[in-house]
Amino acid sequence: MGQSLCCLQVDQSTVAIKETFGKFDDVLEPGCHVVPWVLGKKVAGYLSLRVQQLDVRCETKTKDNVFVTVVASVQYRALANKAADAFYKLSNTREQIQSYVFDAARLRLAANEKAEAEKILQIKRAEGEAESKYLAGLGIARQRQAIVDGLRDSVLAFSANVPGTSAKDVMDMVLITQYFDTMKEIGASSKSSAVFIPHGPGAVKDVAAQVRDGLLQGKVFQ
Repeated sequence: MGQSLCCLQVDQSTVAIKETFGKFDDVLEPGCHVVPWVLGKKVAGYLSLRVQQLDVRCETKTKDNVFVTVVASVQYRALANKAADAFYKLSNTREQIQSYVFDAARLRLAANEKAEAEKILQIKRAEGEAESKYLAGLGIARQRQAIVDGLRDSVLAFSANVPGTSAKDVMDMVLITQYFDTMKEIGASSKSSAVFIPHGPGAVKDVAAQVRDGLLQGKVFQ
């Protein structure tokens, strides 16, 4: 780059920014140009179009929560058709690129931490639902076991106190008692809803058979 009187030489891979009375006028490409300074024209500065490299050291966190310092090598260059913007709008190119890399690293770290937190919440939510279902199933199983144990104790106590009665006779009597208690509760209810259930000796017999089958199956699977 050189200037003699009103003649100006712009080297290869470089452009010159020409102003007229302090106002941007033109971008001078490599070669020889006439810049009559007596008419208020001057070269405000030069801008290299070569590829440059900036090494930025930034801190980040790995997947196993270890903080490490990495070096990000950023290669950049000014575009000839955007030379005016690069010259006037960027005050310190290297520091601005460095700030951009730092912001990108922080955003990446924040995004990773947010994703990890959401993952933990989903896992804990799934574990809580699984534990709730397990406890509910355990409660139902214990309730059914308590009912079976109560019926068995009633049958054994009645058979011991009333000679000549079989377990089947006692179970049928207990079921009939429960059946009529249920009918009584339904009839005494103040609600207007209607419940249709089979009624009669045959229905009681069917209910008794179903309960006995259920108890036998529960005994087999215990």
